[in-house]
Amino acid sequence: MTNPNTIANEEIFTDRETEELNASTPRPIDERLQKTIDKALYANGNPVAQKIRNFLNGTWLGEPLHAVLTDVPIGAWTVAVAFDALDLIGQGDDFARAADTSIAIGLAGAAGAALTGITDWSDVDPPARRTGFLHALLNIGATALFTTSLVLRKRKERDSGRVASALGYALMSYSAHLGGSMVYEHQVGVDRTAGQKFPEEFVAVLPESKLVDETPTRAVHAGVPILLVRHAGRLFAMGERCSHFSGPLSEGKLEGNSIVCPYHASRFSLEDGRVINGPAVHPQPCLEVRVRDGQIEVRKTPTAAGH
Repeated sequence: MTNPNTIANEEIFTDRETEELNASTPRPIDERLQKTIDKALYANGNPVAQKIRNFLNGTWLGEPLHAVLTDVPIGAWTVAVAFDALDLIGQGDDFARAADTSIAIGLAGAAGAALTGITDWSDVDPPARRTGFLHALLNIGATALFTTSLVLRKRKERDSGRVASALGYALMSYSAHLGGSMVYEHQVGVDRTAGQKFPEEFVAVLPESKLVDETPTRAVHAGVPILLVRHAGRLFAMGERCSHFSGPLSEGKLEGNSIVCPYHASRFSLEDGRVINGPAVHPQPCLEVRVRDGQIEVRKTPTAAGH
């Protein structure tokens, strides 16, 4: 007969071997860089650092700020390339000056896009993390080429400047393609609660006796998870999957009248689902909740009509 203690020891030994192997295996550069950036940005929970993160994530805007700022370099550098083409076939210096000015505007916008992009990327999970890393490298290359182009133009080497701009524009275009892949394929920056169907009328989702005070609890209706919380004698209900990266809010931590996601520490108000702290930018859909005949019932509220 096999000794169960031997099996347990073998399992422990195997686990230890696995841990040692994982510890000795070099981490990918994108993972190491992300951890370093993440540590710097969170700054051990410093409230000032959190406010800066909220601003850079776009929590105040309700949309990713990075997506807004990327339009500046893309638009400005597209115009610059167009002005260069007009300068080649036109007369006078107006088109040349317009191209130079457009490149400068694009460089200013690229700085803001880079800062917000790095902040968003620090919370991205694989495989989107690797795509985002390549996206960033291409953007750095494009920015360097447009910077070089502007310097060459100031030195009256306009032909070389146009070539540098064209190369920069090619890199930027492919980088934009990867950015689109992150959004549409990996769902980075999108509302992960969009499309969830909540009941139009009150339906029972959990016996009241099973809801423990001050304990986030998961219920399910028609395959859609719902978060239930009884805090300070009040009942709250909202979508259980975090709008940022679908983290299970029922495994999160209560902080006053708010719930903190266990994945990336996004914090949502239990009252109305608004984002208190990012990286999430989209609010959680809240539900009307009541107790009837010993059952907790929920239904969609008007504010959740888009979900």
